[in-house]
Amino acid sequence: MEAPLDLSNVTFSYGDGELRRQVLKDVSLSVAPGEIVLLTGPSGSGKTTLLTLIGALRGMQEGKCRVLGQELLGAGEADRVRLRRRIGFIFQNHNLLGFLTARQNVAMALELHGGLNDTARLKRAGEMLAAVGLADHADKRPSQLSGGQRQRVAVARALVAEPGLVLADEPTAALDRASGQEVVHLLSDLARRRGTPILLVTHDPRILDIADRIVAMEDGRIIQADAAGH
Repeated sequence: MEAPLDLSNVTFSYGDGELRRQVLKDVSLSVAPGEIVLLTGPSGSGKTTLLTLIGALRGMQEGKCRVLGQELLGAGEADRVRLRRRIGFIFQNHNLLGFLTARQNVAMALELHGGLNDTARLKRAGEMLAAVGLADHADKRPSQLSGGQRQRVAVARALVAEPGLVLADEPTAALDRASGQEVVHLLSDLARRRGTPILLVTHDPRILDIADRIVAMEDGRIIQADAAGH
């Protein structure tokens, strides 16, 4: 069975000429179905750049990057857009729209998926919010929710379209310990049930226990890949 995520010798640079700065150097990584992999390392080590390449948010330069069966090296913008629709993204700053309710924010993630009318999208969004413990908050706007609740809305939005891969960038950075643990355990429970792989960038040592594997990066390279707890 093909790995949902398979990278080989990925290299990436910003800038041109004398200003060219290499931020990823020969990165190889594979993630299996249902596996939770945490990407750790100091700021500037290339973690977020790697996540944006895997998420088809920027174009590949060198190496192979196969995501959900799609090779990204040489892929056009249309192919990358199609792939992004199959990936659930969770960011540190939740990126919710303040003028929409929690339910409407989650339903937005279904707008690109044909076959569902507004009523069906809102119904599914409500079910997903119930699954993350926010059934009673579905019609509140982000300003009426706590930080932990807002991030749970973001988790619901990322998972509602049943993505083939979840990419999370520092999803607990702005949360206290209890909220952070809640969010990652929720994420792992929901994703494991569906066999969805998760690649999660973090500086947060409090959440390392959810990982199947911890991959450490430094200066654009993978320097260590351990089973959790090693």
